Amino acid sequence: MSFRTGYAALVGRPNVGKSTLLNRLIGQKLAITYHKPQTTRHSILGIQTRDDGQIIYVDTPGIHQGGTKALNKVLNRTDKTVLSDVDVLLFVVQAGQWTDDDAAVLEAAARAARPVIAVINKVDAVTRKDALLPFLDDLSKRHDFAAVIPASARHGDNCDVLENQVLSLLSEGEAIFPDDQLSDRPSRFFAAELIREQLIRRYHKELPYATSVGIEKFEEKPNVYVIHAVIWVERDSQRGILIGRQGEALKAAGTAARQALERFFGIKVHLELWVKVKSSWSADENALNQLGYGD
Repeated sequence: MSFRTGYAALVGRPNVGKSTLLNRLIGQKLAITYHKPQTTRHSILGIQTRDDGQIIYVDTPGIHQGGTKALNKVLNRTDKTVLSDVDVLLFVVQAGQWTDDDAAVLEAAARAARPVIAVINKVDAVTRKDALLPFLDDLSKRHDFAAVIPASARHGDNCDVLENQVLSLLSEGEAIFPDDQLSDRPSRFFAAELIREQLIRRYHKELPYATSVGIEKFEEKPNVYVIHAVIWVERDSQRGILIGRQGEALKAAGTAARQALERFFGIKVHLELWVKVKSSWSADENALNQLGYGD
């Protein structure tokens, strides 16, 4: 049996379900998810090894035309760099929806001159399935796709078909990563992302984009992981929101984050959080580099 290996990037505008799809394909939560733009801020490798091949999926933040802040520019630059560094592109769109951002992503994907699989995600949310047919027909005329696959990342519909299609487009070769490795990111990265996910879920209205998380200490002891993290905000008023009266808000967020970390790492976690102000970090590329964006 031949063994195929290579990289496949999940690209698309924000909130079409790329991170949920990555988690479904890998069979484990690697990327945080939420229905807000900029939930994903880093490209993440998810490694799937089978008997007949190894697919290295790359989740991306999501290309979008709106927004002029430095953070928007860095995230778009990350996406566009990925396009030329992979073997296959999974162009993810939401079933029944087509926007200018979708068109911009497809244009960038076409310029990359890589095989493109169109993934129509969230078909489970479409009540009238016959309404999908015109959408599929229209999409198929926009590019010479290697395949057009309706799917549901949430429920797993057609994800096996997608996986096999990706593998068929990769070249024969040896595995790049050990067969038990799921990502190239260190534990510190996942700790920061899981903490940030809890903040997004709790404060998506008050602080939709104003928080970032840095890990100051990550110590792996035999029966417990000791994690110290700093939550960066842009203004003193935001710091007050996160801490709350007598620290109750931060305590509640810390409890939820600790539970998420324990589920992910499968071990008891001792978590300590601090909130600090870094003025206008999302508008300053130097500050973004210091916080680990664009890597």
